[in-house]
Amino acid sequence: MTTTYPPAERAAQAREAEAHLATSGIDGVVFGWVDNAGITRVKSVPLAQLEHAAEHGVGAVPCFEVSLVDDSFTSTPSSTGPVGDLRLVPDLDRLAPLAAQPGWAWAPADRYAQDGTPHPGCQRGFARRITEAIERRGFSVRAGIEIEWVVADATGAPATTAPGFGMTRFIEHSDYLREVLRALTAQGLAVLQLHPEYAAGQFEVSVAAEGPVEAADTAILVRHTIRAVSARRGLRVSYAPLFTEGAVGNGGHLHLSLWRDGRNLGHGGPGRHGLHPEAEHFLAGALAELPALLALGTPSVASYLRLVPSHYAGAYRCWGLENREAALRLIAGSAAGQANAEFKCFDAAANPYLAIGGVLAAGLAGLAAGLPLPPETVGDPAALDGAERLPASLPEAIDAYEKSAVLRQALGPELYETVLAVRRAEAELFAMRTDAEVIDATRWRY
Repeated sequence: MTTTYPPAERAAQAREAEAHLATSGIDGVVFGWVDNAGITRVKSVPLAQLEHAAEHGVGAVPCFEVSLVDDSFTSTPSSTGPVGDLRLVPDLDRLAPLAAQPGWAWAPADRYAQDGTPHPGCQRGFARRITEAIERRGFSVRAGIEIEWVVADATGAPATTAPGFGMTRFIEHSDYLREVLRALTAQGLAVLQLHPEYAAGQFEVSVAAEGPVEAADTAILVRHTIRAVSARRGLRVSYAPLFTEGAVGNGGHLHLSLWRDGRNLGHGGPGRHGLHPEAEHFLAGALAELPALLALGTPSVASYLRLVPSHYAGAYRCWGLENREAALRLIAGSAAGQANAEFKCFDAAANPYLAIGGVLAAGLAGLAAGLPLPPETVGDPAALDGAERLPASLPEAIDAYEKSAVLRQALGPELYETVLAVRRAEAELFAMRTDAEVIDATRWRY
């Protein structure tokens, strides 16, 4: 797991990084973080300023705590508007030269108050806290996020309409995909799969599982890299939940597995499909909180235009072995290390730190309570009597979120209330717009 260091150690780490990066032709470093609306924000410094930035941080305007997808703002009792400042501190353990942006390196950032204490609204800090809570129980989690995106030409139209998963689409864009693959690999990422997806112009990449915070970091780096490769070829990229009305959308499926003493608790156990009791309790806790978790993992008004039955989006609150219409898909895998659970209902509008941290908090609550996993759903839940739909709109998800004591306690009062304020404001922002208008307004924002 990523480690937090005191300022003097951060400065020493930065001095070593500067010396190495200078010999690699790096001129500046980009610091990235993700706001509560799911927008990735950045600041950068010249390489010569990296030591100062690592030790003291760089200014981060607090108004972005309450920014919306259209760059407007809402407010909370704790928000300060134009007053005050936070410090953005790069995590140099994840420092990576950007293969598709020569001369630049990237690092994810944590946010601190001016006095050096962790900012309670830092989503990355939230994911780290919950990860540490799981580790104190003697468990660890391996996680990864699938990245789906639509490639468009300069006019904004999908760059290919060749068949989904088709050889034709792959051949048409093989040079582009090779550049993506090379860039990700050059940055030290272990790519597992890269292929055409179903919707027009859509592709997907999967990378190797890692710790929860690291998995969220990697998701941001992968998206940053794909966008940069695309821009160099004159292409546009959309990670929005839905690119075209009525089509299959872009997911941000979260995969995770629970481990103890080097053993994957999703494999070789006495429970259903090899689950160990602890894995059942963990998944039961996540499933119990899933309607509320949509406010973190499926957070946009546009998300609910994607989250519909018969679109492999996981619109039903149920689980099943290799069931791609269930919100929680259990993957047995062919080896012990491969077994995992996939949250299909999440999409790329999510702040990945919030999505991962929320699921871990819910799973931890399930472990503590010894929750039983409900009966498995076999077959398409849309064809079954009594199958429970997940919230079908952002206001419904907000209602579930407000009722969740688990998420309120895990997030802490400031982050919980800020997320709630942003969700309410975006629901109001788009309340009177048609589906097509919502898609148009969000297509290029994420």
